[in-house]
Amino acid sequence: MQLSTIPKEETGIELTARQLTIIDLIKKQGPITGEQIAENLGISRPTIRSDLSVLVMLGYIDAKPKVGYFLGKVMTSEGQLNEKLLSLKVKDVMYRPVVIEESATVNDAVISLFVENVGMLTVTDEQGSLVGLVSLKDLLKVTLGNPNAASIPISMVMTRVPRIVTITPEDSVLEAAKRMLHHHVGGLPVVKIQDDGNRYEVVGRITKTSLTQAWVDLTSGAIAQ
Repeated sequence: MQLSTIPKEETGIELTARQLTIIDLIKKQGPITGEQIAENLGISRPTIRSDLSVLVMLGYIDAKPKVGYFLGKVMTSEGQLNEKLLSLKVKDVMYRPVVIEESATVNDAVISLFVENVGMLTVTDEQGSLVGLVSLKDLLKVTLGNPNAASIPISMVMTRVPRIVTITPEDSVLEAAKRMLHHHVGGLPVVKIQDDGNRYEVVGRITKTSLTQAWVDLTSGAIAQ
C-alpha cells in the first residue's frame, strides 16, 4: 500500500505509519466506521482509538455519528491550499531588487523604471545598504511642469529610512500582504538586517503582482511545498 505523504512541518507532528495507513484507508473507502477500519488493519478497535483521536484533532479526518470517518479539511484541496498559503514565505515568491544609488538623478531613475518595467526603485548608499525608496508616483510629482527635474538628485525625491516599510525573506507572504494593505503601498523591499541592526541589505522585492502570481502558481500546483 502506498502511504500518503504529509510533511511534518505542516503540523509540527510526525504521523506514524499506522496513522498514514488509516488516512489512506479512509480516503479510499470513507465514510467508514472505526470497526471497519480496525477490521481492514487486522487489529482490535481499541488499538486504534488513540490514532483516530489524534487524526481528528489535527483535522486530517472527521467523524459523524451513524456515518463514520471521512477526510477532514486538511486533506481536502481547499484545506491543503490554505496550508500552503499560510506556510509560504517571502523568499519563495520575491523578485530580484531593482536598485539605484542615491547619487543618481531623477533622469536615471526614470530610465531604470521604464527599462526594468517596475513601479518602484530601491535606493542604496555606497555600501549597498537601503537608504530610500522611489516610486513612479514620486517621479511624476517632481517632473510634471518642471523642465529642470531631470538633473535633480534622487536623494531629494525618495522616501527615506526609517519611513520605509520593509519585509524580510523569512516573513510570511500573508504578513507582506497585510503590511502592503495597512500602509497602502504596492510593494515592499525585502531586506536582511545587518550586524549593527541599523542597516539593511536589499535582497529582493515583493509586490502586488508577485502576490497574485504566487496565488496563481499555488492554485495551478506550480509551487510545491
